[in-house]
Amino acid sequence: MAAEKNKQKIRILKDGPYIVSGGVPLIKQGIGTDDEGNSYQWTLKITYPLKNTYSLCRCGKSKNKPFCDGAHLKTGFDGTETASKKPYMAEAAGTDGPVLTLTDVWPLCDHSRFCQRAGGIRELIANSDDPEAKKIAIEQGQNCPSGRLVVWDKETGKALEPEFEPSIAIIHDPQKKCEGPIWVRGGIPIESFDGTIYEVRNRVTLCQCGKSENKPFCDGSHWLTKDEMENWRSKWNKKDDQV
Repeated sequence: MAAEKNKQKIRILKDGPYIVSGGVPLIKQGIGTDDEGNSYQWTLKITYPLKNTYSLCRCGKSKNKPFCDGAHLKTGFDGTETASKKPYMAEAAGTDGPVLTLTDVWPLCDHSRFCQRAGGIRELIANSDDPEAKKIAIEQGQNCPSGRLVVWDKETGKALEPEFEPSIAIIHDPQKKCEGPIWVRGGIPIESFDGTIYEVRNRVTLCQCGKSENKPFCDGSHWLTKDEMENWRSKWNKKDDQV
């Protein structure tokens, strides 16, 4: 089993799909919302048959989603990778609280909105000496599929990461009535088309719609217009967003 996990990898083809190898389990999960419409849990939708190798659509035009059907060849898809290859901590901004701290790399945000509940994760971090605020802050940080948000225990200095076996989830966003990103969990290496490896992380989200300006990672473009994206960026620049 360990030998098989060592073979697991996602390879990005130039202007083409993601080639997944090594028998990585593939599922589809939905974003569950509370009575106020806030994202707060994951719901299991579909488990796909296990395959040793498969290709996932990256252009957003496949008629056999989440799998590639060659549509990128017909549409002239530009899959140029524009994301930074710096390590997460080299780009992270921090928010300090009494018990917990938060690190944040905004360009990785896939806009799944798990960090908005109960006043938002930054307010919860600021009040993390309260047991309930601490609990919800940790939940929100761990539910962030992209790994944009990471919650840290100040006493131990350790990241409070969720435990994942290597797997991939196709995210469905019923509130926004659209398909979300490709959620890669459990430290699966992602190889750029040029052969370099992005930092191996416990959780990241890859673009599935072909519209992201931070390829190969999702930036929320599957449901945000360009004007809405600029509004989010403006909030981030003011350091007061709760997205």
